[in-house]
Amino acid sequence: MAKSKVYFTDFRTRIDYPLTKKLQKLCKAAGIDDIDMEGKFVAIKMHFGELGNLAYLRPNYAKAVADIVKEKGGMPFLTDCNTLYPGSRKNALEHLDCANINGFNTITTGCQILIADGLRGTDDVAVPVRNGEYCQEAYIGRALMDADIVISLNHFKGHECTGFGGALKNLGMGGGSRAGKMQQHNYGKPCVDPELCRGCRRCAKECGSDAISYVDGKAVINEDICKGCGRCIGACAFDAIANTNDNANEVLVCKIAEYTQAICDGRPTFHISLVQDISPNCDCHAENDAPILPDVGMFASFDPVALDMACADACLEATPIANSQLGDNLRKPGWKLYKDNFMDSNPNIRWKEGLEHAEKIGLGTRDYELITVKA
Repeated sequence: MAKSKVYFTDFRTRIDYPLTKKLQKLCKAAGIDDIDMEGKFVAIKMHFGELGNLAYLRPNYAKAVADIVKEKGGMPFLTDCNTLYPGSRKNALEHLDCANINGFNTITTGCQILIADGLRGTDDVAVPVRNGEYCQEAYIGRALMDADIVISLNHFKGHECTGFGGALKNLGMGGGSRAGKMQQHNYGKPCVDPELCRGCRRCAKECGSDAISYVDGKAVINEDICKGCGRCIGACAFDAIANTNDNANEVLVCKIAEYTQAICDGRPTFHISLVQDISPNCDCHAENDAPILPDVGMFASFDPVALDMACADACLEATPIANSQLGDNLRKPGWKLYKDNFMDSNPNIRWKEGLEHAEKIGLGTRDYELITVKA
């Protein structure tokens, strides 16, 4: 397979030239104008951020992309699916309230907002997965599948299970209905090492299933209730929680690749990643820790696999920020150095296997040509 083209620009700009204009220039250089959008429904898939989180993308970027779609005669809408866990985005009404509070509305973005899997997260479509090994069908939010064209607009950041959240995570997990998220997360359950548990109860606050109780001051996870989402793993500051299945996260990233394949297969897709505010954990958290790496820039491509690979490579080459989760880990006596900024931030994660699998099933290629776009 030939190398895919990935376009890049940094966050430097000049007076009277906003970053939103620079993002539009990047998208056009990457070929977004080649997509026939006239009279088409265009889903812009993004994450609106959990209440309390401040690392999610600003709505200004969404408007910049929506404006391009409208210039080309398309009908854009912003979309995401409801969450598997209780929080501020567990149903469409609360999800829309959360989006509005975080700045996403028809005025700030210039387009409508639809929750793809409906009021209760049950409005989905069973979509065949071409070359699927783990999932023969993917359960995708109906509005996302009803769109003629899909544009993914991603905040590229760290993640406590998948290493990072980028194009594949935004579409594959983010585009899954509640049943789809269950299917992706149902491989392995975390457990607590009582020797390491400090009884701080942060994991219980993060648990979306009420599956964590305390016995003699130590956390205990009820596997019958646990959904396997891994939020408790990222919440624990003492490495007391890990998945009992050694390859659970490896299977998770492969399933995410297959869900992304189901969403992208057979229609035009375009992918944008902004590598900034690189928090160690997902924007699904009701908080965001300090960035583990400096801001890198904006990337765009027709190939989501090449895009994630390019963003990951840029992050691997970046210098860790000392006052961060990553910096703290690197200073720990006897720390097992992975020489991988994602694994050194969250050592339980897997990410390479997901891109390998995505390439194997024909979603894209990890080989890319990086083309820099100047302001």
